[in-house]
Amino acid sequence: MAILEVTGLSKHFGDLEVIRDISFSLEKGESLAIIGSSGSGKTTLLRCLTALETPDTGTIRVSGDTVFDASQPRPKGAQARANQLRFGLVFQSFNLFPQYTALKNVTLAAELLAKERADYKTGKKRILAEIAEKGRAALESVGLSSKADNYPHQLSGGQQQRVAIARALMLEPDILCFDEPTSALDPELTGEVLNVIRSLADRDTTMLIVTHEMQFARQVADNVLFMDGGVIVEYGKAEDVIGNPREERTRRFLERYSNERYSSNG
Repeated sequence: MAILEVTGLSKHFGDLEVIRDISFSLEKGESLAIIGSSGSGKTTLLRCLTALETPDTGTIRVSGDTVFDASQPRPKGAQARANQLRFGLVFQSFNLFPQYTALKNVTLAAELLAKERADYKTGKKRILAEIAEKGRAALESVGLSSKADNYPHQLSGGQQQRVAIARALMLEPDILCFDEPTSALDPELTGEVLNVIRSLADRDTTMLIVTHEMQFARQVADNVLFMDGGVIVEYGKAEDVIGNPREERTRRFLERYSNERYSSNG
């Protein structure tokens, strides 16, 4: 059974239809790269999946559980939080709290959720110690165990993004989502973040990656989904979509991308 099943997802902003009839599935342990030009609907799709936007039509199922159905009232309270936590999201711009250390940024959400546990009052010290230990392990998994006590302003952009990845991993989501994770980084810092994502793929982490890094997508993603004008134009194995696309719109996008990279590097 697919870990993620998306069926008929659409989203309007006023009269503008941003995504239309989006349907795809994702297997456990698979990495799916979503590519396309700015304005193609990639980020809106990711925001709909992670409950930051509410789709107008469609359903989203995770491990067989319906977490969104446009024809039904949206869950509230604990159930809504539980559904949202099925996804972890790493933003473009880190979104770290500047007043907290790297470790505190990683553990904060878990600490807040722990307060809802029935045994929190009696076991607070033990619970927080367990969360801190888990947070340090998450930082270690992204190569930042030595930076646990550093504040965001003491970290490079690449290190901040790696803290954001550790924060998303901390809550053990079913699916880890990345929205252009290197777009806010200088070129020399991009590699360290891509290496962390590559290591997650090697560990069979289930991931959705909106990216403009075509070579990275080709190397790391199992499948690639190309969007244009709010619809899925092509979907298939990464090597096929990027290396030998079937659709003319995909070919034009990849040619334009290659020309832009050549110009910027020239």
